Amino acid sequence: MMETALPLRLSIPRSSGGSGSFSPLFKPFPKPTTAQLHPGSFGRVPAKLALFHSRAVSEDRAETEADQWKLDFLGADVGNREPQLEEEDDDDDLLPAEANDWCVRARRSALRSIEARGLAPSLQRMVTVSTPKKKKKKKASKKDLKKAEAELKRRKKQLAKSEEEKEDDDDDFDDDEDVVDDLQDMDDLELRVAQFADGMFDEKRQRNREAFVQKLSRFSTAPSNRSREVSLNRSIVQAHTADEVLALAAEVMADVAKGLSPSPLTPLNIATALHRIAKNMDAVSMMQTHRLGFARQRDMSMLVGMAMVALPECSPQGVSNIAWALSKIGGDLLYLPEMDRIADVAITKVQDFNAQNVANVAGAFASMRQSAPGLFSALAQRAAQIVQTFKEQELAQFLWGCACLNECPHRLLDALDAVFPDSARLQCHVYDATSGGPQSSVEETSAGEKDGDSARSLNFSRDQIGNIAWSYAVLGQMDRRFFLHIWRTLSQFEEQRLSDQYREDMMFASQVYLANQSLKLEYPHLGICLEGDLEEKITRAGKSKRFNQKTTSSFQKEVGRLLYSTGHEWIREYAVDGYTVDAVLVDEKLAFEIDGPTHFTRNLGTPLGHTALKRRYITAAGWKLVSLSLQEWDELQGEFEQLEYLRSILGLDVE
Repeated sequence: MMETALPLRLSIPRSSGGSGSFSPLFKPFPKPTTAQLHPGSFGRVPAKLALFHSRAVSEDRAETEADQWKLDFLGADVGNREPQLEEEDDDDDLLPAEANDWCVRARRSALRSIEARGLAPSLQRMVTVSTPKKKKKKKASKKDLKKAEAELKRRKKQLAKSEEEKEDDDDDFDDDEDVVDDLQDMDDLELRVAQFADGMFDEKRQRNREAFVQKLSRFSTAPSNRSREVSLNRSIVQAHTADEVLALAAEVMADVAKGLSPSPLTPLNIATALHRIAKNMDAVSMMQTHRLGFARQRDMSMLVGMAMVALPECSPQGVSNIAWALSKIGGDLLYLPEMDRIADVAITKVQDFNAQNVANVAGAFASMRQSAPGLFSALAQRAAQIVQTFKEQELAQFLWGCACLNECPHRLLDALDAVFPDSARLQCHVYDATSGGPQSSVEETSAGEKDGDSARSLNFSRDQIGNIAWSYAVLGQMDRRFFLHIWRTLSQFEEQRLSDQYREDMMFASQVYLANQSLKLEYPHLGICLEGDLEEKITRAGKSKRFNQKTTSSFQKEVGRLLYSTGHEWIREYAVDGYTVDAVLVDEKLAFEIDGPTHFTRNLGTPLGHTALKRRYITAAGWKLVSLSLQEWDELQGEFEQLEYLRSILGLDVE
């Protein structure tokens, strides 16, 4: 048998059929014997030999691609191996690894048997696994963006044409379409567009929003659709939740943006919407955090913005409702510039205010810690003019609001003294909820009945008496004639139930206790302090800390830590009658108060009424009072400067 010589001194027997090639993918190399090696060539055998002609190699590759399923059946390692035309390093294995793999040989034998029986198609279906193609994410091109914007505008135009009362105003309509795209129907595509060009589109959206607010607030001079306005107002009033009211307002805003004219969002409906939102929040006792989240919604911000623009068009009742609503929704954390604008507008309309408007506006500013000296001066003057129209709750609320912001309404106090010069003209009834009716002063009632005149009768509740007494104490006007009548009525009233289990009882007792202590310290010559069992009950309940737990802020802790560095023995949380002082030096009679932001108005930084009363009370008790505010503390740099500042304001020397 003839042999063909190989370059690497290997030889392979020629088959009887005359073919000198074979497929390395399906037939492993037979293990060479010493008889097959060229004499004298006992070196290493390369792993893969260059045995094939280029044409044979191409045919093998085509066959491999066609029979890929067979390769999968035999194993990936075998299918991935192709004959190489170059020699490899000398340190390769003596024989190909697949030639020694019994598993591969068994699979090849099984494959031959399956093909012989004609079962190859079935095996192919079992082996072949269809791999799903991954969908490529298409990036939005400029052409796609333009198509999307055109489609949105086309749909909006169709909706606008379906409106029955639509005016032909093409310029305004085009502007409104852009605004609606930004404010109402923004999708992911438009949000991505708004972020292009370093926020240029976002700035344009903000400008469009401002223009949109101005347009919505320009109420049409055309004849108004009274039925539409009344229908909207009725829907707002009948809504049960704040979300329902806001949804109604948002729907109308969208319709106006599409061309609805005249707008049913009149100043009356805007004020009513805000008022009902706040009232519905109170009805469910909504938490403050939820109210703040509600206030930050886009539609709510739009509604408040419209209210600010429409304020000059609002009635006095509308201005009062808006102020009250913002105080309930935002508390003392939001709407600072809005309240300043309300103050400016209210001053121009104050002569048209009734007693309820005066009380509501004052109460709103007080609850938000918003100082407005000009407004409160105008409110006091207006209250003095209509003093006889005030109801008990309105009078107590206005005096409480003035006392909270430490704004003394001198003109109103003078008017009260003039209207009620003596007790015969004043019939005060302290309402007792347990008995279901008022308890009155017998002498005053009989005097009024004898005279038969039309003396004004004021039926104050217990809590209203407490608010008025505390307000006069804060304002330092306890020698006024009207207060003396109120206080004498309280002294004749025997409090039967004062429990530390109820917040209302503790609030009333605390207010009356502080007023009584102020009478003892500042007005001892009047001789009208409470005595007997009533004083004992009020004192015991007023000193209770059940609903007045004191919390220590980080600011107080930081200052307290440096106080000990001054070299003096400070006593923390020292009690002075009904008050607690932050730190004192008992021997020097030095009291030190660390006042945080809640002690001052949020816009002007002036001390609030309760802070002013505490300072005046501690000073009247014989203490030298020094106070430190957070604003002063923040201006100091480093502990050394802070410590030196403490020593300077306290008048302490380094020991």
